[in-house]
Amino acid sequence: MEDGGSKCCACGPGYASPLEATKASPEKLLYITCIQGEKGKHDYVATIDVDPSSPTYSQVIHRTIMPYANDELHHSGWNSCSSCYDDPSQKRDNLVVAGLISDRIYVIDVAKNPRAPEILKVIEPKEMHDLDLSAPHTLHCLADGNVMVSSMGNAKREAKGSFFLIDTKEWKIKGLWSEDSTNFGYDFWYQPRHNVMISSEWGSPSAFCTGFSLDHVSAGMYGQSLHVWDWKEHKKIQTLDLGSEGLMPLEIRFLHEPTATTGFVGCALTANVFRFHQLEDGKWAADKVIDVPSWKVSNWALPSMPGIITDILISMDDRFLYLSNWVQGDIRQYDISDPAHPKLVGQIYVGGSAVSGGGVTILEDNVKAPEPLVVNGKRFHGGPQMLQLSLDGRRLYVTTSLFSPWDRQFYPDMVEKGSVLLQIDVDVNVGGLKINPKLMVDFGAEPDGPVLAHEIRYPGGDCSSDIWL
Repeated sequence: MEDGGSKCCACGPGYASPLEATKASPEKLLYITCIQGEKGKHDYVATIDVDPSSPTYSQVIHRTIMPYANDELHHSGWNSCSSCYDDPSQKRDNLVVAGLISDRIYVIDVAKNPRAPEILKVIEPKEMHDLDLSAPHTLHCLADGNVMVSSMGNAKREAKGSFFLIDTKEWKIKGLWSEDSTNFGYDFWYQPRHNVMISSEWGSPSAFCTGFSLDHVSAGMYGQSLHVWDWKEHKKIQTLDLGSEGLMPLEIRFLHEPTATTGFVGCALTANVFRFHQLEDGKWAADKVIDVPSWKVSNWALPSMPGIITDILISMDDRFLYLSNWVQGDIRQYDISDPAHPKLVGQIYVGGSAVSGGGVTILEDNVKAPEPLVVNGKRFHGGPQMLQLSLDGRRLYVTTSLFSPWDRQFYPDMVEKGSVLLQIDVDVNVGGLKINPKLMVDFGAEPDGPVLAHEIRYPGGDCSSDIWL
């Protein structure tokens, strides 16, 4: 059995179905990308003990430090997952981590010692640059054993959305997945049963790597479209323009059930969630189904404060959708039993930019300023960002760092004092969210100074990495 909950089987890695995944034993370890944020410092992947019976529970038990500085470790993916379930030659034993700024990709062996992973291979930036690519983002394993990666820029870090493949035997970039490209790149999710992949857009690396600017938005340096791809032919076949209500569509989440022809995307700047779905004629459409109102405020950068949805997640049973409003500071839980009409059933504030006593005043009669995030008597800064959910849907893990240039701009106190990992206990019966004070990791107390914790993965798979065929 893989440490962290993956069940042994006679086949390949992962689980036979999403339903089987919900029956997995609880996760015991988390792997979290941690950014030092200062020039000359080295990022690392932190291993967190989340086994309540362990003497090191709620602690960082290992740090896999990268050999180079200034990578800006961001997202990661597995070398294989449930898409390879029928292939006994495949094992989920390597976590592949991409440096958003350095264009360097690390392969980390988590099988030899899951509590203390080691770097197996470094894929140098030149391999991406030779394909005229930069700014790698999402990584998904494929059924053929390759890892597919989305990228957001060309070699000059100008806007360009592309996809490339990594050979997991040689650990080399083997080429482009498609000759087609898009104006912008970001996330993607594929569904072979319907011969489709859908991708989203953030913006130009030359814009977002310098911090957020409305001038860049006005100049058209951020995206507002989804792209539909023919999975077999590797061709872009349709673009869904979400318009002014869909600025910065980020995380793409298909329903886990592989027969489903619907999913969701969170649009950061306009704080909306769109549902995408296939029509009877085979075309795809997108409709806004969740709208987070902006707040009128004073003493902030703008007179109106949007939620800024920076992550969404779907429970393995496809019953609940979770989203994080990074700036307004709340996490929301929606019942999506009817995907066209999500119903808000849980909400909790864990900080934000307008907390009580923080200087920003909310000018809405029906909105009370959230309280600062205090856990076990300690005050933390920032807002909820990356989400990860246990396979049984009962534990929602949250980190507070988005991207160090934006962290410095929106939450300078968090950069100075470090981010945090929280566990939110989930009511899976009627809905509801509550902070569990027993699990909290203060990344301001790290040995080499405060760090910014971002994406979360589990050994054995999680709710945002596995795809079923």
